[in-house]
Amino acid sequence: MDNPQPPVPQPQAGQTDAKTIAILVWIGTIFLGFIPSLIVFLLKKDDEFLLDHTREALNWSITVLVGWFASMILTFILIGLLGYLVLIVSNLVFCLMGAIKASNNQTFRAPVCLRLIK
Repeated sequence: MDNPQPPVPQPQAGQTDAKTIAILVWIGTIFLGFIPSLIVFLLKKDDEFLLDHTREALNWSITVLVGWFASMILTFILIGLLGYLVLIVSNLVFCLMGAIKASNNQTFRAPVCLRLIK
């Protein structure tokens, strides 16, 4: 016999918009750095879910920016090239993980991140 699956609850209209914006913030962070998360962080302070994701994306973007500068300095001794590769891969992976968590209505914390904005 088949066990009937319980109906999946549909998110409310406001939650769907916040979820979509959170996903776009994480995807935008891959290509545009801190700009999408900063814009949404400054404009949408009324939604706690969205504020949490934009805060984490902004912290992650700042961490990547600091890593880029450190890698630029270390490039002179040829270690920085490896740093650039690590930053590119980790930025892609963590931003995609954040987008997936946002689509599942879950919070996300990047494992290695400077938490400057609280």
